[in-house]
Amino acid sequence: MNLEKIIDVAKGAIKADLVIKNANVINVFTEEIYEADVAVADGKVVGIGQGYCGEKEIDIKGAYLSPSFIDGHVHLESSMLLPSEFAKIVVPSGTTTVIADPHEIANVMGLQGISFMREATKNLPLDVYMMLPSCVPATNLETSGVDLNSYDLALLIDAPWVLGIAEMMNFPGVIDNDRNVLSKVKLGLEKDKRIDGHSPHLSGKDLCAYVSSGVRSDHECTTPQEAVEKLRLGMSIMIREGTAAKDLEALVPLMQKYNTRKCMFVTDDRHPQDLNGHIGAMVKTAISKGVPPVKAIQMASLNTAEYFKLSNLGAIAPGYKADFVVLDNLNDFNVLSVFKNGLQVAENGKLTVDLKDIIPPPLRGSVNIKYLYKDELKIPAATKNIKVINVIENQLITKETIENALIKDGFAESDTQNDILKIAVIERHRASGNIGLGFVKGFGLKSGAIASTVAHDSHNMIIIGTNDDDMYYAAVELVKSQGGKVVVENGKTLAKLELPIAGLISDKPAQEVIQQLNIINEAVKKIHCSIKDPFMSMAFLSLAVIPELKITDKGLIDVCQFKQTQLFV
Repeated sequence: MNLEKIIDVAKGAIKADLVIKNANVINVFTEEIYEADVAVADGKVVGIGQGYCGEKEIDIKGAYLSPSFIDGHVHLESSMLLPSEFAKIVVPSGTTTVIADPHEIANVMGLQGISFMREATKNLPLDVYMMLPSCVPATNLETSGVDLNSYDLALLIDAPWVLGIAEMMNFPGVIDNDRNVLSKVKLGLEKDKRIDGHSPHLSGKDLCAYVSSGVRSDHECTTPQEAVEKLRLGMSIMIREGTAAKDLEALVPLMQKYNTRKCMFVTDDRHPQDLNGHIGAMVKTAISKGVPPVKAIQMASLNTAEYFKLSNLGAIAPGYKADFVVLDNLNDFNVLSVFKNGLQVAENGKLTVDLKDIIPPPLRGSVNIKYLYKDELKIPAATKNIKVINVIENQLITKETIENALIKDGFAESDTQNDILKIAVIERHRASGNIGLGFVKGFGLKSGAIASTVAHDSHNMIIIGTNDDDMYYAAVELVKSQGGKVVVENGKTLAKLELPIAGLISDKPAQEVIQQLNIINEAVKKIHCSIKDPFMSMAFLSLAVIPELKITDKGLIDVCQFKQTQLFV
């Protein structure tokens, strides 16, 4: 950094590298808007005022200049895209920084997976900071590819691109003083880095204990009441709008009534077809619901930067990175152009820099199952009554009901008439032979099966089907492609997306992945699926940290009791 140059440009003694002329500057410190020119040197904002001259000058003619947007919590792997392809979509929407939790790939590949994501995110027009996964595996109720302890995380905690410890999903472990869990919390605290939370429905004294440990955020609030309780205890509220979990509209009363300086926007998990607009779309939605525009932008920029202790991000001010976007209005705005470190990287919805030379490092295959026999999918009937997982569309939580099983020749089978379908989770990392079997309600399949190697959080193979033949066929198809998503019927593949990178990520361009996903969505309609995005809903049925009833390779899980439970009642 040439400090003398920066000072001289700020004084107006020499020309800036870039001057944005005639801007309506959005000031997220004072929550006001005023006309000014913005001078940039060495990738930083150095001056705001009148009379600056630049080697390059851009007159935006009264358009709004806003800090660019920051996603405070995202799993890049959930997009199923390489980070370069992810950037091609979100950067033109105004996002220039994301805080990524490589939790998904770490559950499959461990430190090698984190290193892969770090290498794959270099040299992008997108800053990617990371939080180190705290729960690999998320619980002891499932089998992951790797077990990361605090000693493993200590190898990376001092890296400048690491901002702390990612979502501490094992909140019972924190509350119960589990030594292994607390060692990860202590690691973040000792380094004065953030500890992110994950505590759905946690309340009262247990919530106080969780916050007292050093956890400072939560992205699982689904009601204003839950968010207010956590806000009152000093937590930062990450308002989430993902593909499956959509909480923004429900939390509008929070943004309207309470101080929003400890609120920020996150996407968590989004499929590629839902990336357009990204954080900017959340800002527009908040504005449309009555949140003042500058406050909405503040939540998408400064609040996030300050929470993560990024002192040079999130605002347009001297000394801050020249990361900003040009907006045509403050209601249903279009992002006219995007600047990263003072360079224009997108215009009118298109990236203006070339990312062709970015090649990610190779990774080993990751779908390693013990030889599977079709009879292993059979469920001997112990009684007539079974516990059934009930999905709730657009929610990660499920409900448990007791239903009558359809029993044939002594085996419990899928009952398409009553929408009670067999679900299987097959361990795919260590060839252990573990298979969890149960039943799920809400998908509506009348024939065939759907299967995927994307199944939070350990990402074992998950299958829902109307019959064992198609479920078995689907499993074999995923082994052949070393991961992916597949729709089958009568022993034939109707649609398939291959995800050869850790069974989570495609190596194809974004548009090709989106096109294949559209084909998959059409295929699930042919087998009468009643859920809009069944693969996203299915992916969370193995997440044993969100109530009420889930399933892993070890069996049916009562999340409220945090233990394995019996299928038959």
